[in-house]
Amino acid sequence: MTPRTHLTALLLASALALTACSGGGSRTPAAGGRTLVIDTSFDLKTADPGRMYEATGLFIGKAVYDTLLTFEGGDVTKPVPALAKSFKLSDDGKVLTLKLRSGAKFSDGSPLTADDVVFSLTRLRDMKGNPSFLLDGVQVAKSDDSTITLTSKKPNPALPYILPNPVLGILNSKVAKKHGATTDAKDKAEQYLNSASAGSGPYVIDSFNVSNQVVLRANKKYYGSPPAYDKVVIRNVEAATQKLNVQRGDSQVALNLSGDQAKSMPGSLRVTRTASANVIFLLATRNKAISKTTSNPKFVEAVRKGVDYKGLLELAGQGSVQAPGIIPSQLLGALPPEQAPQRDVAGAKAALAASGLKNPTVKLEYPSELTVNGLSLKPLAERVQANLKEVGITVDLAPAPLSTAADNYRNGKEEMGLWYWGPDHPDPSGYLVFLPGKLVGLRLGWKTGADKKLEAAGEKAATVIGDDARKKAYADVQNKLNASGPYVPLLQPSQNIVTATSVTGLKYHPVWTVDIADLGVK
Repeated sequence: MTPRTHLTALLLASALALTACSGGGSRTPAAGGRTLVIDTSFDLKTADPGRMYEATGLFIGKAVYDTLLTFEGGDVTKPVPALAKSFKLSDDGKVLTLKLRSGAKFSDGSPLTADDVVFSLTRLRDMKGNPSFLLDGVQVAKSDDSTITLTSKKPNPALPYILPNPVLGILNSKVAKKHGATTDAKDKAEQYLNSASAGSGPYVIDSFNVSNQVVLRANKKYYGSPPAYDKVVIRNVEAATQKLNVQRGDSQVALNLSGDQAKSMPGSLRVTRTASANVIFLLATRNKAISKTTSNPKFVEAVRKGVDYKGLLELAGQGSVQAPGIIPSQLLGALPPEQAPQRDVAGAKAALAASGLKNPTVKLEYPSELTVNGLSLKPLAERVQANLKEVGITVDLAPAPLSTAADNYRNGKEEMGLWYWGPDHPDPSGYLVFLPGKLVGLRLGWKTGADKKLEAAGEKAATVIGDDARKKAYADVQNKLNASGPYVPLLQPSQNIVTATSVTGLKYHPVWTVDIADLGVK
């Protein structure tokens, strides 16, 4: 991983045409059966690209399934061709035309065709799995044997940034159909895709266990440059054990160390540290049936002013940064650091008094075992509890296993929650789900019509064309959301990746963390 710059996600307002080939840079081809061992904390449910949406799944999917477009290394400012050799976005932002490259093959040696592309993208959209929303309202068609068009009813300037997501990996449609794949909710291919590969990526699945370990092997029929490692073992390991393993040479890559854990590494190891694109935030329900306390906007104002952001950064460790808004610093539309809120205890007490609430008590839920970039949520929750006690708010902490906490969050049962959000794709449009009437907003009982000015700002941001206009529109959304919304963005934890010095080519990416195929041998 190399230090990440604060990127502005460049979208071309005019016709966009690129013809460069994809690739991860130079690497040493596999020789002598080289094995790479990667330790990480699993967030994994499936290897089916149409259903995966967890961090570890995206990491694995990137290695197994090629996409139409991709990004070079850790640069998310510009989509580049992959299975498509060129692409062009229409001036109105509604039609994306892609020309397929020739010579691409699946892992069984069969050619990748336009029909495979249409089937794969239609399956993802209509199967109604977790990532299906990425192509909501997008029609997929084959113009000829080498041309694909994606058509949206409304301007969709984010589409070139969506296509690199590994969930849009292209399946071998003939193989997938033989094992139950369809383009509707009756699809039954997941079991097969969890045990075998139907992609065209540089690796294939050798074994797959969602709890313990995934093993990948080099795709011997890969049409591109061969990967450096013949075998990659990805293990589910707690952060503390990751540190021990990489120090004693039992692994070559540790992905989930906290800032403190990554300190004082020996010279045989390399530490790459930068702010991650994950935003940790507080949420407060607007559903009065759940809480008459948190549904009071002045209560949320008191929380926002009462949090000690600098203290939270000290807990998070070196490389972490405060989050001025819900959009992370790497993406267009993120607010500048100088707009981040500062603690104002007097202002918090005044807001609480204005709310009319007397010595309120609230329950704060969070997943007890979840770590974000190696950072446990427990000390953050305890610090928030202490901060708000000074304001006059009593916070009862309610940690729960991830499955329980996630169910409460998704089903809108939380009074307050401590969670994180990572980018679905490196474009700010993915954060409109926090608005009233959208996915996250609805979980908090924040329905359409609750904040018409904010909703109008969101509609404008979703369809406006051009870098400058989009940046201004998303900044406006952020400012309005911070002023009236039920969220308190806290921080972006540090992404610390420790590697043996023999491992080269590692660059952090906010969607798939690391491209395994980019890793070389020194």
